[in-house]
Amino acid sequence: MSKNYFVHPSSFIDENVIIGSGTKIWHFSHILKNTKIGKNCIIGQNVSIGPDARVGNGCKIQNNVSVYKGVTLEDEVFCGPACVFTNVYNPRAFIERKDEFLPTLVKRGATIGANATIICGTTIGKYAFVGAGALVRKDASDYALVVGLPAKQIGWMCSCGVRLSFKKEKAVCAQCNGLYKKAKGKVEKIKHK
Repeated sequence: MSKNYFVHPSSFIDENVIIGSGTKIWHFSHILKNTKIGKNCIIGQNVSIGPDARVGNGCKIQNNVSVYKGVTLEDEVFCGPACVFTNVYNPRAFIERKDEFLPTLVKRGATIGANATIICGTTIGKYAFVGAGALVRKDASDYALVVGLPAKQIGWMCSCGVRLSFKKEKAVCAQCNGLYKKAKGKVEKIKHK
């Protein structure tokens, strides 16, 4: 039986790994044991995933990213080049803290920009957008646009990736005409394209 995904010959896949159909794993990557990668993902060069990590369907993980144990990427998450996930809040080389891993959740459709750092124990909301180089140390709401060191929310993003401009408590996306409403510091999509 032939596999229905692609792994470049320079990459390594450990035992007990599940890889969905249509997924492509490129040069010098390593998928560690007990990891599950969904369908139609693109895993770039020099990527390490796992052990015990979860990557949803349709994710794109660019070059030089490590997705450690405790990190879960839901469907259609974009991880920009060299973005960083941590899994221990206060690491020391001489103290083993594997029992202190804090979970990180990146929800459906979120984007993490190049060289951004996501501190463990945080949740990045669905369709949120983390700007390049940002340092995220607290949760980002659904559709939030967060940038800076440390990251601060400066606006809202449409699910199609365009910044929203609110008038009163509503916004219409200039790209896809999606309709959004804002209430109590949260944004919700109320009409799809």
